[in-house]
Amino acid sequence: MGHAAPEVEIFGLWFNLANVLMITIASLIVFLIAVISTRKLALKPTGMQNFLEWVFDFVKGIIKSNMDWKSGGHFHILGVTLIMYIFVSNMLGLPFSIQINHELWWKSPTADPVITLTLATMVVGLSHYYGIKQNGIGGYLKGFVKPMWFLLPLKIIEEFANTLTLGLRLFGNIYAGEILLGLLAGSMAAPNGLWGWIAAAIPTLAWMGFSVFIGAIQAFIFTMLTMVYLAHKVSTDH
Repeated sequence: MGHAAPEVEIFGLWFNLANVLMITIASLIVFLIAVISTRKLALKPTGMQNFLEWVFDFVKGIIKSNMDWKSGGHFHILGVTLIMYIFVSNMLGLPFSIQINHELWWKSPTADPVITLTLATMVVGLSHYYGIKQNGIGGYLKGFVKPMWFLLPLKIIEEFANTLTLGLRLFGNIYAGEILLGLLAGSMAAPNGLWGWIAAAIPTLAWMGFSVFIGAIQAFIFTMLTMVYLAHKVSTDH
């Protein structure tokens, strides 16, 4: 558990090279899934095309549960990208981790609060942008004083709270899962004999399976809350 982050300073700014590596790998995997799934489109989808169409339908259901499709259809691709990217990111650190010279290079990028809070800030920022774009500055500002004007301070605090909870919820679940997996893997490596290894392997495999479920749920929750925040800003029903 005692590892450092590989960091480098560029023009006075510090960059975590492991984060850069892992978000690049996650992005490439999502891109390859999209390319492979749409390479040979057919009227009767099979294989990867069928999977991607299911993802699109699933995200469409999330959007329509929060706002009308006329307002929410613009965010369909955003939702598909988020749910796929976050799920892939959650899975990257599940099978193994790589440390070089006591520096952790391979992990889930969502196990770092910088990554998850950046995603959350992007989502909340987009909600404000589209709120102004679709409702105008006047309609956007009116949303902060509805239904009562004295709720304005609470509405402002809510925006910061939404950013923190959205990012830290994802980080906490993925980071805690990888910590426990590291502890279980360490117990497997300890010289406890064959029965000791088997006793450690069973909960390790069980927790890996549960971590896949947690990773999928967290990707769904992040996407769902993204659409909730967007709906509050662009939908006239909220």
